[in-house]
Amino acid sequence: MSTTLADRPERPAETGPVRSQRVTRRRAGRFEAKHIVIAVVVLLLAYLVLVPLIFLLWKTFVADDGTAGLSGFAHAFPDNADTWAMVGNTLAFAFGSMVVSMVIGGGFAYLAERTDVPFRRLLSLAALVPLIIPAILYAPAWIFLGSANIGLMNNVTGFLFGIRPFDVYSVWGMIWVQSLHSAPIVFLLLSAAFRASDPSMEEAGRVAGLGGWRVLTRITLPMVKPALAGAALIVFIQSLEVFEIPTFLGLPAGHYVLTSRLYYLYQQYPTDYQAVGAIGVGLLVIACLGVWLAGRVGGSLRESGTISGKAFRPRRKKLGRARPWAGLLVLGYFVLAVALPLLILLYSSLLKTYEQPGIHALGDLSLNNYRTLFSDPGIVGSFENTMIVAVCAATAAMVLATVASWIVVRTGGAGRRFLDALTFSPLVIPGLVFGVALAVVYLRVSLPIYGTLVILFIAYTTRFLPYGMRYASAALSTVSRELEESAQVAGARWFTTMRRVLLPLAAPGVIGGWVYILIVSFRELQSSILLYTPGKEVVSVTIFQQYQDGNATLVSAIGVVLVLLLTVLVVVSQTIAARRGVRAE
Repeated sequence: MSTTLADRPERPAETGPVRSQRVTRRRAGRFEAKHIVIAVVVLLLAYLVLVPLIFLLWKTFVADDGTAGLSGFAHAFPDNADTWAMVGNTLAFAFGSMVVSMVIGGGFAYLAERTDVPFRRLLSLAALVPLIIPAILYAPAWIFLGSANIGLMNNVTGFLFGIRPFDVYSVWGMIWVQSLHSAPIVFLLLSAAFRASDPSMEEAGRVAGLGGWRVLTRITLPMVKPALAGAALIVFIQSLEVFEIPTFLGLPAGHYVLTSRLYYLYQQYPTDYQAVGAIGVGLLVIACLGVWLAGRVGGSLRESGTISGKAFRPRRKKLGRARPWAGLLVLGYFVLAVALPLLILLYSSLLKTYEQPGIHALGDLSLNNYRTLFSDPGIVGSFENTMIVAVCAATAAMVLATVASWIVVRTGGAGRRFLDALTFSPLVIPGLVFGVALAVVYLRVSLPIYGTLVILFIAYTTRFLPYGMRYASAALSTVSRELEESAQVAGARWFTTMRRVLLPLAAPGVIGGWVYILIVSFRELQSSILLYTPGKEVVSVTIFQQYQDGNATLVSAIGVVLVLLLTVLVVVSQTIAARRGVRAE
C-alpha cells in the first residue's frame, strides 16, 4: 500500500531551545575555522608563558657543559652576612609595604564607602592619579621631598622645629614610598568589595549593641576577607618585583634586595646565568608562597574585587566630631600622595640643577630641560618606541585574552581551568625574572628577536595578559548566552557571532582592558631594563639611564611630559569609548 505525501504525519514544530540545541550539537560535531583559532591561541599562550620558564629552570640547574647542579645558588647566595641582610631586606620591604599599603588603602576605602567623610572625590582622584605616575618617577620625586640632605620636608621641619626626621635612603623610606604608590590599588579593590557587600549585617550588629570596632573586626572585615587577601597578595608581589624604588633609594645606602642583586649580576660580563636564574627562582618561590598563603585565607588574584553581583546603598556612619579630623586626614593624604610629588617634579623640571624652593630660585627657572628633551633624538625615539610597543602589546594581549576568555566562560572543556590558570600565571612571575627568562630563550635560539622591539612586545604582551583576561572575562560574563545561541540558530558562524554580537556588547570591558594595558606598558621597567639594546630604549629605560647619569632635573621634565601624555591617552580613550556607548568608570 503506497503512502502519498498528504498522508504523511507532519513533523512537530521545533521550539527555540530545541532548535538551538540541535544546531549546537550539529556544529559541535563539525570542524570549523574557530577550532583553528582556538588551537592557535592556546598554543601561543602556552609558548609565551611556559617556554621562557622552562628555559630559565633549565639554565639555572644545568651548566653549559651539561652537568646538573646547584652551583648557581652557591654563587647567588654565598653564606655570609651580606646574603642574609639582602634576604631580610627583601622580605622586610615586601611585607612592610604590604602592611602599610593595606592600612592606608583599606582605611580610606572604608571611610569613603561606609562613612560620611568629606572630600570623597579627592580620595577617588588620589587613588587614580598615582596609577599613571610610574614608580621610576615617584622615587626621584620623594628624593627631592624626603632626602636627608636636600629634602624639602626636612628643610621645612628643620626651619620650624630644628629637626630633620626624614630619610628616604633607608629600608623604611623604601617602604613608605612603595606603600604610597601601592595604596591606590588597595583602595580600588576594597572600595569595590565594600560597595558589593550587604551592609544589613553591619546594621544588625549595631542594633544588637556591638560597638563600631567590634562591627568592623567581626562583621565588616570577614565579609571582605577574599578582597583583603587578594589585595594584600597583589601588593606583596608588586613590592617583591619592583626594581626602581630599591635601586634609587636602597642602593645609595647599601641596602640590597633580590631584584637589585639580580640586576647587578646580570650586568656583569660574562653573565652568570645560573646565578641570575637562581635569584629568579628564589623570587618565584617567594611569590608562589604568597599565593599559597593568600589562598589559605580565601583570596586570589582573580577574585579580589567584589563579593556579589548585587549593589547596595548602605546608610553611612556619621563621624560626628571626628568628621573634620577625617577630612584633614584625607587632605593630608592627597597632598602627600599626589600634590607634592607632582609639584616637586614640575618645579625641578624647570631648573638646570636642583636647588631648594625659594625666592632666590625663581630667577633660575627656565624651559631648557624641555628644549633638550624635544631636541634629543634618543629621548624622542624612546617615546616613539614606547608608543609602538604599548599599542601593539595592548592589542595583542586583548585579542588573546578575548579568545581565551570565550573558551573559559563559554565552553565546558576539561582544559579550560588549566587555560584560566595559565593566563593568570604571569601575575605571579616577577618582571625581572620574566625578563631574564626571555633573554635566556632568545639568546639561544636562531630567531632574530633579541635586540629588537619585538622582544619587548613579547614581554609586555605576556606580562599584561592577566589584566586583559580579567577585563575580557568580566565583559563576556555579562553577555547572555541566549544572544549567541540566537545568532547560531540564524545561521551565523562563530566569526560573525563574535564580530557582530559578542564584541559590540563586550566593548566596555575590551576597551577598558586595552586602555589599562596601554597605560601600564608606559610604566614598565622590570623586564625592559634587561631586554633593551642601544637605540631600542623605551621611556622607562631612558628615565633610568638619565637618572644614573646624574640628570635628575631632565628626568623630572621627561616625567612631566609622560604624565601629561598618559592623562591625554586616558581622556581620549574615554571620549572614544563614550561615542561607542561605553560608560566611563
